[in-house]
Amino acid sequence: MFSRLEIFDKRYNELEKRMYEPDVVSDPETYRKVMLEYAQIEPVVKKYREYQAAQSTIEESLMLLEDNSADEELRELANAELDEAKRSLPVLEEELKILLLPKDPNDERNVIVEIRGGTGGEESSLFAYDLYRMYSMYAEKKGYQTEVVSLNETGLGGYKEVSFIVSGAGAYSRFKFESGTHRVQRVPQTESSGRIHTSAATVAVLPEADDVEVDINPNDLEIDTFRSSGAGGQHINKTSSAIRITHKPTGMVVECQDERSQYKNKDKAMKVLKSRLLKMEQDKQNEAIASDRRSQVGSGDRSEKIRTYNFPQSRVTDHRIGLTLYKLDEIMNGGLDEIIDALVTAQRAEQLKESMRN
Repeated sequence: MFSRLEIFDKRYNELEKRMYEPDVVSDPETYRKVMLEYAQIEPVVKKYREYQAAQSTIEESLMLLEDNSADEELRELANAELDEAKRSLPVLEEELKILLLPKDPNDERNVIVEIRGGTGGEESSLFAYDLYRMYSMYAEKKGYQTEVVSLNETGLGGYKEVSFIVSGAGAYSRFKFESGTHRVQRVPQTESSGRIHTSAATVAVLPEADDVEVDINPNDLEIDTFRSSGAGGQHINKTSSAIRITHKPTGMVVECQDERSQYKNKDKAMKVLKSRLLKMEQDKQNEAIASDRRSQVGSGDRSEKIRTYNFPQSRVTDHRIGLTLYKLDEIMNGGLDEIIDALVTAQRAEQLKESMRN
């Protein structure tokens, strides 16, 4: 571990000098790459230097305590610093182990989130809308931008399905745990007898693909235009600006009708298609690499029931880690950090166990 940390420290010093060199400063793309690498290794190097400082404190304190000529006040100070450094050293070592865990290559990407009403009819569509609102509010709290790609509304204000892009550094690292089936238990608006119903909606989270990563043959695409329509079949506009793209080899169909511009709709639809194809390829690779094990926080398969939202009890339970919180209103208003932080911690614990086995 410490040989790797030395390499990071050396590289960090190189990058500090590199970012001021004329060829870097004059080229925005090179500067971006240098700054990105610098930002990625900075937390590791800073923590390593904290660890080194604690080690130095221990050595200096021991030397001073061995010096019989040192006055009593200095010896008391050295004893206090020695105790503090000894307590911090194992904590810093654990933090370094976590920082050195393999990073998900998708973590810094933007994401495409797709929500679909599942079992439960109109109530599941209303719940799909609630999830969209929850994620939009969470994105706003984190400083991310959201942009709707496609939307299929119901007459009562629910969403049969909605697809939207969340843009911002680290968006995927926070949203990736949301893939799966979300279950809701409440009295539906459409229920006159006041009985509690159980409904569900599915969420898919896709890392947004870069153009260079997914090469699509134009001959594999079937592109249709149609008029955008809202709830009840009412037309949003009278031009055929909505786009439907069918990827013939896989049968994937993507629609975008949020923009009035046909070009913008096509651009958004292609983003979604490329991201789905990238996710499909990454899933194949991950399955081949890790077919014999599953993360503690679940595989992310949409058939998995990952969370239950119980409105009568104001309870939210994440089934992957057995976490239950009685703050449903706060969570539905975008307060997801406590759940996501717990999922991140569980994943890191599983990675640490895995690294110790290897």
